[in-house]
Amino acid sequence: MNPRITSGATAFVTVVAMGASALTGGTEASAAAAAPAAEAVLAARQAGPDTPPAFAPPGPEARRRAVAVAGEALTTRAPELRVGPWDAFERPVITSGIRGLQYLRYPRTHRGLPVYGGDVIVALDSGGTVVHSVTTGQRTVLDVGVRARTSAETAATTARAELAAVRDVGTPALVVHAVTERPRLAWEVAVTGGTDQAPKALRVFVDANDGTVLGSHDQIRYGTGNSHFNGNPVTIQTLRSGSSYTLTDPTRPGLRCTTSNGGVFTKATDTWGNGTALNLETACVDVLFAAQKHWDMLRAWLGRNGVDAAGRTFPAKVGLNQVNSYWDGSSVVFGFNQPHTKQLTSLDMVGHEYGHAVFDHSGANTWNEPEEEALAESAGDIFGTLTEHYVNHPVALDEPDYLLGEEVNPLGSGPIRNMFNPALQGEPNCYTRSTFSGGPHNHWFYLLAEGTNPPGRPSSPVCGGPSSLTGIGLRKAAEIYYTGLQSKTAPWSYAKSRRATVQAAKILYPKSCVELDATKAAWYAIGVPPQAGEPTCTLPTPPPSPAPLSPPGSSASSALPNSLGGITVTPPYVKIPPGGSATVQISLTPYPSAPFTLSVSGLPSGVTVNFFTLGQSTTAVIALSAGTPPGTYILTFTASPTDPIRRTSLTLEVSEEDD
Repeated sequence: MNPRITSGATAFVTVVAMGASALTGGTEASAAAAAPAAEAVLAARQAGPDTPPAFAPPGPEARRRAVAVAGEALTTRAPELRVGPWDAFERPVITSGIRGLQYLRYPRTHRGLPVYGGDVIVALDSGGTVVHSVTTGQRTVLDVGVRARTSAETAATTARAELAAVRDVGTPALVVHAVTERPRLAWEVAVTGGTDQAPKALRVFVDANDGTVLGSHDQIRYGTGNSHFNGNPVTIQTLRSGSSYTLTDPTRPGLRCTTSNGGVFTKATDTWGNGTALNLETACVDVLFAAQKHWDMLRAWLGRNGVDAAGRTFPAKVGLNQVNSYWDGSSVVFGFNQPHTKQLTSLDMVGHEYGHAVFDHSGANTWNEPEEEALAESAGDIFGTLTEHYVNHPVALDEPDYLLGEEVNPLGSGPIRNMFNPALQGEPNCYTRSTFSGGPHNHWFYLLAEGTNPPGRPSSPVCGGPSSLTGIGLRKAAEIYYTGLQSKTAPWSYAKSRRATVQAAKILYPKSCVELDATKAAWYAIGVPPQAGEPTCTLPTPPPSPAPLSPPGSSASSALPNSLGGITVTPPYVKIPPGGSATVQISLTPYPSAPFTLSVSGLPSGVTVNFFTLGQSTTAVIALSAGTPPGTYILTFTASPTDPIRRTSLTLEVSEEDD
C-alpha cells in the first residue's frame, strides 16, 4: 500500500483495524484513497456548528509576561502562600488552558530540599492578569532541619517492607514533607514490584527522624475499556527510517507502541495489523489511533500542549499477559479481557489510561489518599469519555456515551463504569465520607454535562438538592473540569475539586451564572456540599449611561469624579509614607464583555502599581520607593478599550506625618 507522505519522515498511513476480510477486498489504490475520504467524514462529524477554532499555546512573549506577573504574585502574596525565610521557588512549569489561560506551577524548596506538597500554582488569563486564588497545598510556614537521624539505608529497608514482592528499590532522597499539619524531613524512596496481576510503583515517604512511614503513593493507575474496533481503514502517523517503518509517532514526541517486553514493530511496508481481536500489531494500531485522537482532543478542546502539558506524551505497550491495563507513571500498558477474546485497546480505554497521565501532570504533586485515588479514576473516565466524543464514531463502532467497557466486557459482567447511574455497576451514586473510596464518582460530571433527564440520553438520579437538573453540554463541562484540575494541590479531595471547578466556571463564563450554578448543583446532587471560599455569582444591574467626557483642557475635565463610565476605586484617597504600600479595589459596572486592560497615569517618581484580578474583582497594589518625594498626586485609572470610556481618579498623599 502506498502511504501519503507529508514532510520529513512523517507518514500518514492507512491500516486495517476491523476484519481480516478487508485485506482481500479492493486494490491498494482504492484503499489508499479511502483513508483521506474516511478522515474527511470523521472531521465533518467532529466539527459541529458550535466547535470553536483550535486553541494555540501562548507564544514566548506571553509566557515571559506570565512569568513576570506570577513572580510578583509570589512576592505580594507570600503570607497566604506560607513562604518562610528559607524557602525558594524553582522555574515554573507552565500549562496552557482554555481561551489563553495559563497555569504556572512553582516547585518549592526549603533550605535547598524539594518540598513535597509545597508547590504554588498561579493562574493567569490571556492578558497576564491573575484570575483566581494563588494556591498551595502547604498548610504552615516551614522551619524544618535538614539533618536526618535515620539513615538512607534504614529508610530503604523500611520502604521495601511496604511491598510483599519487591523488584527494585531506588536511592532514597531527602525532601521536606509538607502535606500534613506538622511538616517533617523525610526520605522519599521509589519501590517497584507487586505481582503480575497487580504491579506496583510506590513512592514511599519515611520520616527522617523517627523512621516511621508517613505515607506512600502508587503511580500505577488502572482502568478498562472497549472493543478494539475503530473502523476500516483508519489513519495513523508512523515513522519512516530508511526503507523501514515503525509504530512511532514523529509529531507527538514520546508516543510509540511496542510489545510489553519492549519489542519494536518494524516493517518494510507501511500497512499494519490484520484486524483480528488478539493480534498485537492490530492492538498497537488501535492504541496509536486513540492516543493521537486523545492528543488532538486535548489541544482542540482544552488548549493543552501534549499529555504532559509540555509538548510530550508517553509510550504504550501491548500484550500484557493478564486481565489488566494501567498507567505506571511513565507508560501505559494494555492486556486483554476476562474471556481472553479482545485486547483492551479501544478509544475510551486508551483515553482512560492517558487520562491518568494528564491527571498526574496537572496541578501540584499529589498524596495517596482514598479520595484522591477515586478522583484519579474519575479523571481517567472523563478523559476516556471526551476522547470517545471527540472521535464521534457511529453506533456500529464505539459511539460516544458515558459507559466504560460496554463492548469489550472486560470482567464478564458488561461495562465496568457507568457515569449516569454508577449503582448499576455496583458503585455508589452518592459521596459520603464512608463510601467515597468505593467508586470514582464521575456521576457529577454527567449531571453537569447532561442533567437528570437529557433528551436521547439515560436519566440520572440525584442524592440531594433539586430533583431535576439541566446540563450545560459536554464541551462546557469539560472546560470547567479541566480548568479546575489545573489547581490541584496535595492532598486532592472532593471538597477541593468542587471549589476549584466552581472557581473555574466563574473564570470561564464571567457574563453568566448558569455555568457556575450548574456546577454547584451537580456536586450537591452527588452529596458534596458547598465549601468555604467558593465564589458566588450575581450579575450586576447595568447603571444609567454616564455623561460623556468633557474635552481635554475644559474646566469640567480638570477634576475627574471618582466613578466615570462605570468604574470606581475604593477608597478614593490613600496616604502612604515613602517606602510603604497600600491596596485599593477597582470595580467595573457593568463588567465589560470584551477583553480590556487597566492602566494608570500620573505616577510620581518611585511609585509602581500592580493589578491582580480574581473573577470580576481587581486589587491594585500601590508601592512607593524610599525616595518618592512627599506631596499630593492625582492618579488616573483607565480601562481600555471599553465603550463608553472607563476612567476614574485616586488621590495619593505621600507623607510620613500622622493625620
